[in-house]
Amino acid sequence: MSDLELRDAAALDRAIGDFQASFSRIEQEVAKAIVGMNDVVRGVVSTICARGHVLLEGVPGLGKTLLVKSIARALGLSFKRVQFTPDLMPSDVTGTQVLTDDAGGQRRFVFKQGPVFANIVLADEINRATPKTQSSLLEAMEERQVTVLDQTYPLPQPFFVLATQNPIELEGTYPLPEAQLDRFLMKLLVPPPTGKDLKEILSRTTGTATSDVQPISGPEEASAQIASMQRMVRQVVVPDPMQEVLVRLISALTPGSEFATPKVKRYVRFGPGPRGAQSLVLAAKVSALLDRRINLSFEDIRANIKQTLRHRLILNFQAEADGVVADDLIEEVRNAK
Repeated sequence: MSDLELRDAAALDRAIGDFQASFSRIEQEVAKAIVGMNDVVRGVVSTICARGHVLLEGVPGLGKTLLVKSIARALGLSFKRVQFTPDLMPSDVTGTQVLTDDAGGQRRFVFKQGPVFANIVLADEINRATPKTQSSLLEAMEERQVTVLDQTYPLPQPFFVLATQNPIELEGTYPLPEAQLDRFLMKLLVPPPTGKDLKEILSRTTGTATSDVQPISGPEEASAQIASMQRMVRQVVVPDPMQEVLVRLISALTPGSEFATPKVKRYVRFGPGPRGAQSLVLAAKVSALLDRRINLSFEDIRANIKQTLRHRLILNFQAEADGVVADDLIEEVRNAK
C-alpha cells in the first residue's frame, strides 16, 4: 500500500486491520504445535514483519527447532535446515563450485547452492560451529546475498535466518562473533515450560492426537503478504519526542556517554550501535500496529528493548565476576525516570 493511500483514514484502518489479522493467523497456526511460548512466538513473527533475523537461546529439548519449523510451515515458504557442528565448513552453508561435464562433454565449474538458498534458514545450534563457519552467514544476513570465488549470488526473497543456540556455559559451544550477534534483530530467551504447559505438551505428544500446522497461503501469496506487512511496519510514525527518548536510552547503555549510568560505566565495554537502535524502532513499530496505532509510544519501546539490545551489550570481566547480565543493566535504564 502506498503512502498516498495510507493518508486516507479508512484505508489506514483497513491496512492495520489486515496486518493484525495476518499476524494472528500465523500465531494461531503455530500454536497448534507450540505450547506456552506465546511471547517467543510473537517475537519471532514480529522479527519477520520487521525484515530481521532472530536468535533463540535455551537449553536443549525446549522446542526451539520445532518452533522454527512450525513458523516456516505456517508461512508456506521454502525452508532449509543447517545443523551446525564443529566440523561444518563455510561452503557447507553457502555452497561451492563443482566441476561437472556439460552436454558438449566439456568440463566446467558450476555453482552448487548451499542450504542458505531458501526463504527461511534454520541455523540449528549455531554456536556449536567454529567462528569461521558462523561468519559464513554474515553477508547473507546483512546483504541477502553470498559471494563464492568472487561471484555474487542473490538469495531468495524474502530471506530470514532463524537461529537457535544453547547457553554458552554448555560444553562444546563457541561464542558468536559480535558482528554476527549484531545482525540479529532480536535475541529471545526460551523458558522451560510451566507445569500446566508440560501437561499439555505430554497430552499432545504422547497420545494419538496430531497437531498439523497448515500454511496460511501459497508460497507466492505468502511472499506478497509478508512484503505488505513489512511495508506497513515502515509506515508507523516515530514522533520527535520518541526519537529523543530512543537516543537517550541508547546513550545510557553506552559507557562513554554523558548519560551512561554508573553500572553501565562499570560493567559495559561496548554499548549498542546504530543497528541496535534501528532494531528497537522496527520491533516497537510492530507492537504499535498490534495495538492498532500508527504512531510509536514509550510502551512500545519498553516492550522491546530487552529483546533487541540484550545481545548487543558487550560486558567486561567485572560483570562476569559480579554475576551481572545485560538484562539487568537494560532493566535499570528502562525503568529510569
